[in-house]
Amino acid sequence: MATVSADIKKKCLVIPDHSGYDTNMFNIPVKYANFLTSILIPNGLVKDRTQKLAVDILSSLPETKSLVVLCVLKGGYKFCSELVDAMERYICSCEINMSVKVEFIRLKSYHNISSTGEVEVIGLSDLSHLTGKDILIVEDIIDTGRTMTKALKLLKEYSPNTVQCASLLLKRTDKSCGYVPEFIGFSCPDEFVLGYGLDYNEFFRDLPHIGIINEEGIKHFAV
Repeated sequence: MATVSADIKKKCLVIPDHSGYDTNMFNIPVKYANFLTSILIPNGLVKDRTQKLAVDILSSLPETKSLVVLCVLKGGYKFCSELVDAMERYICSCEINMSVKVEFIRLKSYHNISSTGEVEVIGLSDLSHLTGKDILIVEDIIDTGRTMTKALKLLKEYSPNTVQCASLLLKRTDKSCGYVPEFIGFSCPDEFVLGYGLDYNEFFRDLPHIGIINEEGIKHFAV
């Protein structure tokens, strides 16, 4: 069982192991009602935490007039949408002279015969326009961290001004390479979590909460 460092505890809300809420206490789409062990993080808590992350992100930036948000598809789209909306509301309310531009990417990782990991950024035909820009990568979940580590190395080859990452979830796993994003919503147990954009074989993305799938669900939605 992976532990949570003091640095990570300062960055996020820690969801304890073996925690969760009874699914009967929430509105859950009928098609998923019998296939969840529990609701790990309710929708309202996700949204409130995202609003705070928006303020933290904007406060961390140097004096800049633009931010390029790279939303990692598919799982990150809900979190990214909520995060960007919260940032734009804060920019408006504080009369900050700043624009937020959103790009959509996918990170494709593969291994060659020597087991050296490679990452391909899909969605941006030319990464050179990121030179000198402030970039925020928005992910749904960091698991081992290996793919994001390689993606960051690739992006930095184009000399952006700053590159930071915001992830809704950071999974506590002994398989982690040690990478920790600058902004984290929640530290979560090493469970198969889904909902709020995260999927199992393309199902559960539309679940408004973040939950844990049960064995029946794993079998039912298997492909």
